[in-house]
Amino acid sequence: MLNRLLGVLRSPVLRVGFLVLALVLAVGYVWRDRSAIADAWSRLDAGSVVLAGVLSLANVALSGASWRAVLGDLGSRLPWRAAARVFFVGQLGRYIPGTVFQFVAQAELARDHGVPRRRTGSALAVALLVSMTTASLLVAGVLPIALHGRDIRGWEWTGWLRWLTPLLLVLLVPRVINPLLTFLLRIARQDPLEHPVTWRGLLSAAAWAMASWVAVGLQVFVLSQAVGVAWPTGSALALAIGGYALAWIVGFLVVLAPAGAGARELVLGAVVALATGSGAATVVVLGSRVLLTLADLLLAFGALAGHRFSAAGRSRTPGPAED
Repeated sequence: MLNRLLGVLRSPVLRVGFLVLALVLAVGYVWRDRSAIADAWSRLDAGSVVLAGVLSLANVALSGASWRAVLGDLGSRLPWRAAARVFFVGQLGRYIPGTVFQFVAQAELARDHGVPRRRTGSALAVALLVSMTTASLLVAGVLPIALHGRDIRGWEWTGWLRWLTPLLLVLLVPRVINPLLTFLLRIARQDPLEHPVTWRGLLSAAAWAMASWVAVGLQVFVLSQAVGVAWPTGSALALAIGGYALAWIVGFLVVLAPAGAGARELVLGAVVALATGSGAATVVVLGSRVLLTLADLLLAFGALAGHRFSAAGRSRTPGPAED
């Protein structure tokens, strides 16, 4: 079934259809709350929006760098331009309900650059595990700093993170994750990976992932400051970084929602409301959603435009083409 779907996506017509569907769903993801978003937008100043937009782009770009580090560790060191096309365009599959479309899209796009599907799929799985682990570490290490000394009730449900973080750290140990990947590939009737996951690759990916979390946490902080925060700056910053990481984890676990829609925003709104109040928190959540969606779209279509420009340049230049 999966191989048939992968084969179908080699069709140029179907690839365009995938892009159109992902674009429609991504826009619909914003359009459904257009009235509330318009109201929220009116409460934000232009400077804060621009800065938060830059941080949104940084978050998505740094996530791509983390994935590229894993893929390179597994044996496929794609140039930045090629990696951008595979990651950013493939990531639009997140807006299609379900979890398979992002894997399928990236596998087919990477195949254009000679990367075996099993390597692309393994890289995305490891990169997601790295993202989950670094987010969990931030929640465990930063959020308590923000909440320290405050009478916050109703957050006892986050206690499951105490065992999730050690479990994720164990799974990332090369002696654990490499046999696990081999087992999963065997179930999928795929050959084992030629290159194992190494500590060097994992640490590089984790550094990029941690930077991406800081960027999006700063985005939430900037938007929060724009609507007014009652907490001291340090506590508000810790709340924004740790709170978004927590919201992303919950959204990721709700696998049937496109890009964690709904669950992620519910948690993020509840966290931000601790420092801003519920009305202002709604503005922050909606602003964050719009900017991150725009970042996904801009980077995806920028990568496509860069690929087309590069291909056109190679077609006019005699001699063998690069990559």
